[in-house]
Amino acid sequence: MYVCLCTGVTDHQIRDAAENGCQSMRQLGKDLGVGRQCGRCACMAREILRESQPQDYLSLANLLAQPA
Repeated sequence: MYVCLCTGVTDHQIRDAAENGCQSMRQLGKDLGVGRQCGRCACMAREILRESQPQDYLSLANLLAQPA
């Protein structure tokens, strides 16, 4: 499915980028242009990127997000 209509980026491209090491929306925007124009795709792109992250990254992110 198309996530970013402005640049024609699909969910498959976002998942591929995550598998190839993309870890942030900033990097995704730089690599694919997602969220750089109208911004309507940012929430969906962020969710797909988050779901596509390796489990180790999510565990670390959850650990860091907890209060000390």
